[in-house]
Amino acid sequence: MALPITDHIVAAVSKMVDDSQVEGYREPSHSDIEFYVSRAGLTDADPKAQGQTVGKAKRVRAILSWAIDNDQTAGGKLVESLIAKVRASGGFRDSSANFIGADVIARAVEAFDSEGYILSSDGALRPKNLESLMGRELTVALRDYARRAQKGSEDAALLSGTSKDLLEATAAHVIRTKYGSYPQQANFPALLGQAFIALEMATPEDPPSSTESPYRVMERGMYQSAVGVNRLRNKEGSGHGRPWVASLGVVEAEAAIELAGVIAGYMLDKLDNR
Repeated sequence: MALPITDHIVAAVSKMVDDSQVEGYREPSHSDIEFYVSRAGLTDADPKAQGQTVGKAKRVRAILSWAIDNDQTAGGKLVESLIAKVRASGGFRDSSANFIGADVIARAVEAFDSEGYILSSDGALRPKNLESLMGRELTVALRDYARRAQKGSEDAALLSGTSKDLLEATAAHVIRTKYGSYPQQANFPALLGQAFIALEMATPEDPPSSTESPYRVMERGMYQSAVGVNRLRNKEGSGHGRPWVASLGVVEAEAAIELAGVIAGYMLDKLDNR
C-alpha cells in the first residue's frame, strides 16, 4: 500500500527534520537525508545535488514537493524513511536530545490522519484500514500492533479500520497466507485452532505426551489464554470506546492486552519461520 503524500504531509515532515529553531544539532543530519533521498531515487530533485545550500526543512520540502507532481511512490518511500530515522533517533521521546516537539508531532498526526494513516505518539506509522493490506505488508503491520500490545498499549487491543481484534486478525492472516483464504464465518476458537494447526502449534485437542517438548505445553496455554482474551473483548462496535467488557478491571485489562501481544507476536514469528 503506497503512502500518499500531500502538501499537508510535506509541511509536517519538513518540520520533523527541522532543527533551525533549536539550539545545537538534531538528527537526521544532511548526510542522513542524502542517503535516504538517494535510496528513494530522488537525487535529481535534491537542491543540494544542484549546488544549492539550504536548510534541512527547505531541502526536504523541495524534494517532496517535486515528488507530489512527478513520483508519488518515491516520495512516499522517502517520507517513511525519514520518519523511521526520526523515530530511531529518539525524535518521539520527550527525554531525548533529538525530541522534535509535541506540537510538531501533533501536526504530523493530523496530517497523516487526513490521508487514512495513523502516526502514533511513539512514531509508528500504519494505515487505518488494515483490511486493505495483504502478505508481508500485513505481517509487518500486525507485528507493530503486537509490539505495542506487549507494552500495554490499549489502542492495540482493537485494530483500527477493522472489526477484528489483534488475535483474530493474526489468526485470519495466518490461514490466508497458508491456504489463500480463511473461513470468515468461523467463530474465534475455530479460527484460532486452524491457525495454530497451520503453524504446527499445539492446541488442547492434541493429547499431551510425557515425551513432548515443553514448548508444546506453552502453546496449549497460549491457545486457552487467547480464547479467554477474546471473550473479554467488548463485541459492541469496532474499537470506538472501551474495548473490554465493563466488568474488567485495569489490572486484568493490562494483562489481556499484553497477552494478546505476546501470542500474536509468537504466531507471526512462527509464520515467518515456515
